Amino acid sequence: MRRLLAVGCLAGYCAVGVAAASVEAAAPTLSEQDQGVRVQFAALHETVLSSELSAKISALPFREGDTFAAGQALVTFDCSLFHAQLTKAEASAQAALETLAVSERLAKLNSIGALEVDQASAKSKEADAEASAMRATVQKCVLAAPFSGRVAKVSAKQYQFVAPGQALLEILNTQQLELQMIVPSKWLAWLKVGARFSVHVDELDQTFTGRVERLGARIDPVSQSLSLAGRVDGTHGQLLPGMSGIASFDKPNERVAAASR
Repeated sequence: MRRLLAVGCLAGYCAVGVAAASVEAAAPTLSEQDQGVRVQFAALHETVLSSELSAKISALPFREGDTFAAGQALVTFDCSLFHAQLTKAEASAQAALETLAVSERLAKLNSIGALEVDQASAKSKEADAEASAMRATVQKCVLAAPFSGRVAKVSAKQYQFVAPGQALLEILNTQQLELQMIVPSKWLAWLKVGARFSVHVDELDQTFTGRVERLGARIDPVSQSLSLAGRVDGTHGQLLPGMSGIASFDKPNERVAAASR
């Protein structure tokens, strides 16, 4: 009997221990309340400027790391030949327009037929089109900055002859950065657009606050993860694209309380 009672008590103690362990496992841990993921800063606007002409570079004033303003000339080509062709095209367009005016006056006097007037009108439109094409070409002689930012890479040199499509400059906007990260898809139960977070940047050893800007449109079925993008509050000149760190999210209080019950 004593041996049976001892075994029974031991079994009862084990049952209580298992129940306590299960309750402890159900309680939220610190990692559940303070969610941390790796993040990387990326420029919201960045592009590679390429040549649209076969021409020689006459001015390339910016170097890697230089800052520029929107609309500022980044690359200037030697377009003396294109300017001459534009002058010729505009002169031809003016001559065709005058010929059309004379043809219309002669038609009113019944000196020529309608066919001659139509041909003169077609010639005038053709000349105008050629002049417009040359104006568009001349406008490409200067590559202006589409936004304010910095030069990340220079792929050409001054006085170099370049071909259409050849990469010249890689530029990016360092003032408008977004944080890119990948989080578990189960976080969608509480993570929404506008959710607040803090991010500790490794390179600066500083912490900044921000919020979620947008959520990814697809969940990776293999890793059960979701990409999202966020923005840091305010403007910080020391932040650069490529920096990384750890972002920490806090669950809403009501969900933490519900999980602990």
